[in-house]
Amino acid sequence: MTSMHATPVAPAPLAAESLLSNARLDEAVAAAMKEWRQAQSSLVGARPARADRREAFACWLDRNAKIRGRAGFYPYVGSGVGRGPLVELLDGSVKWDMICGIGVHLFGHGDPELVEVAMRASLSDLLMQGNLQFNGDSIEFAEVLAAEGSRASRLRHCFVSNSGCMVNEAALKLCQQKTGGAPRILAFANCFMGRSTTMSQIGDAPGYRQGVPLNALVDYLPFYDPEMGARSIEMTRWHLEQAILRYPKQHSCLIVELVQGEGGFNVAPREFFLPLFELARKHGIPVWDDEVQTFGRTTSMYAYEALGLGEFIDVVSLGKMSQACACLYTPEMNPGPGLLSGTFSASTAAFRVGRRVLERLRDGGFYGPNGRIAALHAAFRTGVEAIIARHPAWFPPMRDSLGRTSTRVVGGTGGMMRFTPFGGAKEKVMRLMHVLFEEGVVGFYCGHDPYHVRFLPPVGVMSPEQFGPVLEIVERSLGRVAAE
Repeated sequence: MTSMHATPVAPAPLAAESLLSNARLDEAVAAAMKEWRQAQSSLVGARPARADRREAFACWLDRNAKIRGRAGFYPYVGSGVGRGPLVELLDGSVKWDMICGIGVHLFGHGDPELVEVAMRASLSDLLMQGNLQFNGDSIEFAEVLAAEGSRASRLRHCFVSNSGCMVNEAALKLCQQKTGGAPRILAFANCFMGRSTTMSQIGDAPGYRQGVPLNALVDYLPFYDPEMGARSIEMTRWHLEQAILRYPKQHSCLIVELVQGEGGFNVAPREFFLPLFELARKHGIPVWDDEVQTFGRTTSMYAYEALGLGEFIDVVSLGKMSQACACLYTPEMNPGPGLLSGTFSASTAAFRVGRRVLERLRDGGFYGPNGRIAALHAAFRTGVEAIIARHPAWFPPMRDSLGRTSTRVVGGTGGMMRFTPFGGAKEKVMRLMHVLFEEGVVGFYCGHDPYHVRFLPPVGVMSPEQFGPVLEIVERSLGRVAAE
């Protein structure tokens, strides 16, 4: 007779569990990682291109231009090996990467732990996972995002997809379904939403929608203007009130980047957003927080938490540094079946690497006013301000499209950093981008009238001290452009 209290028999291991616990596999991975570290050990600082690589590199650039129809912004083709903030190109040069794929590589190039995670993920049966068939990696990734997101908000559910643009499309559909197909959208001037047909229409950059038929109905609000202060808050609220009065019950959402990315790394205080969100809630307009670029880079993992605005957020979209992208939403926004799906959600490697990135950010002392991200931003500001003090002529007041001037030439927040030389003149800022590249720093630009130099450094691995050699190159490059 069998005892009612018999010890349950442990189930036989699955094939996957046997594989992942295989000692020979561990030895093989350890050997591969030893060789990987050796390969990247020579990358210790910027270095110029090698003469013996010039012809082959020119061929790579020519092949890229032919297949794409135009040359890239930079003569950039990576070798496949990097070390933190440093990246090796196929011409043999090594550069400080201060843009990191426009924010994708938060832990830089070749982080050994993440390389190992990706290596083990390559043994999975699935290269790409989707929304119909997926492994546990997809669930675990979404759970980490939701757990962190729900700490200071009502966000509970997570839809994963393979690009920031696609999760923005998902967020828009959630808002439209919730509001019964309300046709209009509230957004901010100078916002950027992505490159799909709809997102390029919502984004406030005429060049990005040139030739695209316009069918999205967007009412733009002025973003916070630090030169106007409290008056700016009053003005934007007035614009929101007028839009709601003019089109009652016709807005599906209020879209906001809490820190504008492409628009110029523009920041705003909590006091700016609070009355807008309260007004939106009063009129039943969902608030959609686009954190595709800000996610992970402010003094909290989610920018809405840093500003204490989580209670107002109905939907948030995120991506870039998370490797896989996601749309989080409250229970009230949970859609009907069929609205959100997709053949691809992300690769197995992206899920596993992304999850580990999130865990390291969560547990590694990155956040808070004294966290690693704040310290890195402080080092950037201190270094650039020292350059300004030595060469004030390189940093005249900026002039905006309204003819106003400003001396706020260093800006951004957290891992989103920018400075504005030469008054923000487009021609000189673009020239500086290429001189910086030649000298050994990869940056990019943001904003329009004025234009700014934009840095999105790998805050996961970069130390404040490493801004020393980076800003030496910045100062030398500024001098070259100023002398031209």
